[in-house]
Amino acid sequence: MVRGRAVGRPTERSERHERWHGDEEIAHKLDEVSGIGLLTASALRTAVGKPERFASGRHLSAWLGMTPNEYSSGERRRLGRISCKGNVYVRTLFIHGARAALLAAKRCKVRTPEKLTQLQRWALDTADRIGHNKAAVALANKLVRICWAVWCHERRFSGDWHSTKPA
Repeated sequence: MVRGRAVGRPTERSERHERWHGDEEIAHKLDEVSGIGLLTASALRTAVGKPERFASGRHLSAWLGMTPNEYSSGERRRLGRISCKGNVYVRTLFIHGARAALLAAKRCKVRTPEKLTQLQRWALDTADRIGHNKAAVALANKLVRICWAVWCHERRFSGDWHSTKPA
């Protein structure tokens, strides 16, 4: 390291990272989520430790600071910007990954719209409704929740997965 910067070419750094975290099964399962790479998956695993300590993905998202601040009184509910509490590095990785996933969804919509997953359609609709940057943060919030579900329930990611409510 030279003044806080990693030495070496980007390919060398990614190969080194692959050697360090390549044998972790959870890192590879999280890597399948669009917008989440091996770096984000390993940073989340390191920051969280045991995902069972969170009751739901919503709690993990709030712990990372991805949920909006609430300024409410009486019958009036107002939500502000994201709280920015928690691990700044992991939150930044998730937001950048969500931004990349949103751009990939836009490219997919232009080239092959029939191949869009439900998650990509949701992200594009959200971007049209509230703007690109807010949609990227909303997608990052959703990606954190998805990562929690993939990690805790030990299943693979599917962009078209539907939850079934118990009877």
